Amino acid sequence: MVYRHALGNSLLPVVTFIGWWGGRLLGGIVIMEIIFAIPGMGTALVQAVSYRDYPTVQAIIFVMALVYLTINLLVDLMYAWLDPRIRYA
Repeated sequence: MVYRHALGNSLLPVVTFIGWWGGRLLGGIVIMEIIFAIPGMGTALVQAVSYRDYPTVQAIIFVMALVYLTINLLVDLMYAWLDPRIRYA
């Protein structure tokens, strides 16, 4: 009874938090890579901005936005799967 009826409703806030956390993690990637000197997208973004390499900046921002939109899409799909009462038009 608990797994069938209560688990879906109780997981909605957890899914919301995971989606929010994923966006925050993506936003903090630049700062974390600079602090810990880890090469990655954040470091490449900072270097591209400092060299005024606009196509590279646009590409990295595009990839980050695509990842963020994918996270939000997965969160919305999880909502509909966990609670069938939620329908999108």
